[in-house]
Amino acid sequence: MKLVPLQDRVVLKMAEAEETTKSGIILAGSAKEKPQFAIVVAVGPGAGTGDKKTPMEVKVGDKVITNKFAGTEVKIDGEELVIVKQSDILAICE
Repeated sequence: MKLVPLQDRVVLKMAEAEETTKSGIILAGSAKEKPQFAIVVAVGPGAGTGDKKTPMEVKVGDKVITNKFAGTEVKIDGEELVIVKQSDILAICE
């Protein structure tokens, strides 16, 4: 199934959470922090109409940092994705 976001929404595939700390301690599933790094999978056309449409600043393939608890989690064809508004994306990693 193909997921096509509407307006200024972006579909992200979140990075995997760290399994161990820098000191080598293995974390239990509940102790892992939600990742903030993600890859952009799909981008909506932008909010608004005509000439007043908000331009999208991210594109498919960008690595981004998101707000920690932003978005709606969905599972499509066994893949876990998150749908966020463009304003929930804090930065593009270059």
